[in-house]
Amino acid sequence: MSEAKNIKSRVVAIVGRPNVGKSAIFNRIAGKRIAIVHDESGVTRDRLMQEVSWSDQRFSLIDTGGVAMLDGESQRDKIEAGIRTQVDIALGDAAAVILVVDVQQGVHALDQEVAGIVRKRGIPCVVAVNKCDLPERDEGAEEFARLGFTYFPVAAQHNRGMGELMGEIMPLLPQVENETEKIPLKVAVVGRPNAGKSSYINRLLRNQRVIVSDVAGTTRDSIEVPFTIGKGAQARHYTFIDTAGMRNRHKVESSVERFSLFRAEKSVEEADVVVLVMDPDFGPTGRDKHIASLIQKHEKGCVIIMNKWDLALEKGITQTQAEPAIRQMMSFMDHCPIVFTSTVSGLNVRKSIEVIDIVSANIRVELPTGMLNRTIKEAMARVSAPRRGGKGLKVYYAVQVGKAPIRIRLFVNNKKLMPKQYQDFLIRSLRERFGLEGAPVILLLKERDRPDLHERLRNKAAQAQIDANSEIPPEYLDDED
Repeated sequence: MSEAKNIKSRVVAIVGRPNVGKSAIFNRIAGKRIAIVHDESGVTRDRLMQEVSWSDQRFSLIDTGGVAMLDGESQRDKIEAGIRTQVDIALGDAAAVILVVDVQQGVHALDQEVAGIVRKRGIPCVVAVNKCDLPERDEGAEEFARLGFTYFPVAAQHNRGMGELMGEIMPLLPQVENETEKIPLKVAVVGRPNAGKSSYINRLLRNQRVIVSDVAGTTRDSIEVPFTIGKGAQARHYTFIDTAGMRNRHKVESSVERFSLFRAEKSVEEADVVVLVMDPDFGPTGRDKHIASLIQKHEKGCVIIMNKWDLALEKGITQTQAEPAIRQMMSFMDHCPIVFTSTVSGLNVRKSIEVIDIVSANIRVELPTGMLNRTIKEAMARVSAPRRGGKGLKVYYAVQVGKAPIRIRLFVNNKKLMPKQYQDFLIRSLRERFGLEGAPVILLLKERDRPDLHERLRNKAAQAQIDANSEIPPEYLDDED
């Protein structure tokens, strides 16, 4: 496994001390609110990466945590040390650097510290003198010439001076040949705080790409980590999204935590596949089930990872014993594959990628029309269709009308005769026939009036077409639900 080289080649890293407005500049360049912006110092901890476009040129933009200690100072805690490590890694990836400073506070010792770090790396750098909201503050930017780099007075919140700043940055990026862009698979990694999400991603990439700490809530934002398996045309591209631990809304106290939770939920909504990480010491908790229901609500493909399995093995618990119990406790997710992993030993970490690929393929599968209708017909022959008031449910035709998620339209005589339990039975029957592991299946019911003799003859001919695995007649596809 290796990280995507094409993403590393055009990378701009944003660095600086805490609370100078790095995340505001990141959001302004990205053109949308991605990083959390807050008056609290140290909100950004990990590196945030986003593919952005400026003047029709694409590149990767990285926001980093604030450097809060001078070189040689003792590391006050694990998180602070991790932030410094993440800054160093970001600089290793970067082709150009934006050093953000605060005009209102003047040149700070930590500004000089960060400038020295960048200078030692030999990376082209431009200083963004932030919070120059008014032209009269531009004179204060002159002081930052002492840092030894070209500087620009800017105000991220008011979009002042950003064009000039980026006009200096863009020529510093290496040019790349036009290639057919492969859209990476977006995989959101979610779970309760301290379930091991960041450790899983780091082990997967064999690199300390996100900060890991015993402190719950270390990850505060949704962090995109791109990487690639293989080379050339056969390479598989992914973007893994490490999310903040999803706590109960009623236990969220600060605005930073609330926005972290919002960003995690948004990551689920925007993902192709969601990985739900759970801790075997607690098993599927009520919070795990709530997160699973969120995945189900957004109709996403899902892989369940039972992490820290080395600890369970020490207690003599086997996968054979655990899996049926997990499925019983989370029966509404019983179609999702479960992978038992250990980020310490590496158990099944590579296998988890293979399972993610399977689910990714399943959510995009196209079901043959003839086989789809035969499966529905056989299922209804096994279990009689519901009846009410002497009337029984009839399904005339079935056709797939969407994928990711899989959507199947059923043309029926009366939607009210199709209870959820029977819909679930039909979906289970489809899974038995087609697999569809980890993929949501949505049934869309469309009523048709009882056909007259002429239409029944036409339907009989249409059924022959279906049995021959051809398309559904157009008259059954002309309406929306």
